[in-house]
Amino acid sequence: MSGEGGNPGAPPARFVDLHMHSTASDGVAAPADVVAAAHNAGLSAIALTDHDTVDGIAEAQAAGNAIGVRVVAGVELSAVDDGDEIHVLGLHLTHPEHIAAALTELKEARRDRARITVEKLNSLGIPVTLDAVFAAAGDGAVGRPHIAKALVAGGWARDFRDAFDKWLGNGRPACIEKRTVTFEEAARLIHDAGGLAVYAHPGGGASRADLEELASLGLDSVEVRHPSHTADEIVRLGALTDELGLVPSGGSDWHGAPEGYRALGSMKVSIDWLARQDERVRRRAEQLT
Repeated sequence: MSGEGGNPGAPPARFVDLHMHSTASDGVAAPADVVAAAHNAGLSAIALTDHDTVDGIAEAQAAGNAIGVRVVAGVELSAVDDGDEIHVLGLHLTHPEHIAAALTELKEARRDRARITVEKLNSLGIPVTLDAVFAAAGDGAVGRPHIAKALVAGGWARDFRDAFDKWLGNGRPACIEKRTVTFEEAARLIHDAGGLAVYAHPGGGASRADLEELASLGLDSVEVRHPSHTADEIVRLGALTDELGLVPSGGSDWHGAPEGYRALGSMKVSIDWLARQDERVRRRAEQLT
């Protein structure tokens, strides 16, 4: 992989962003364009973590190699822990093809969920079509943001927030439960692909006991820095991560926002955290040989 980007005479970039999305799922920029945006933001490395797909990784890594931005192969999965949905990032997938078959099944489940959601909206008097939703998704893994986009385009919602508040958000009339795996299953899929299992944006909902239990099931890392976390949560999660022998991670969860608290690189994630992840990957590989 390529290393840090930037001008040859400039000091090396010290920040990375390990949670980003492209048009391979529900982001607005193509994988190569995500990398270009990261380069322009002065980042030395990113992780492409599209929902339920690794389809954008090859394009992103080729772009990164060309301009000097390291691209960590990643994915974001939805899992269930004690009845609650949590998101799990798989980072450092050395063999993403090993997870591709399982992700194809999840991608099909997403299409089924979109179809059922459209049928539910139709029953509620909203004549949005499945074709409009799939058109919004393009080649990416279809999700609620694409349904929201179709609702906005059709005039049935003012904007994305309105679409989720009225119809698609948790507990709203057209919110359909998604197909998920257990955390242990998600961690196994990620480990089989050579990666690290990261608890994404746990916020204030993750206690020490929760993290200890997940660590016993294969958790490697906690996303300490995320736009949804308060300053106190960042401090608490960082301390727990260190105490439990896990490694920290962080990112902007970028989907294309040009500015604001989810802007690219906004989390100021130290490159040292990436080095700690690399070391954990190396140690695991040694244990398997």
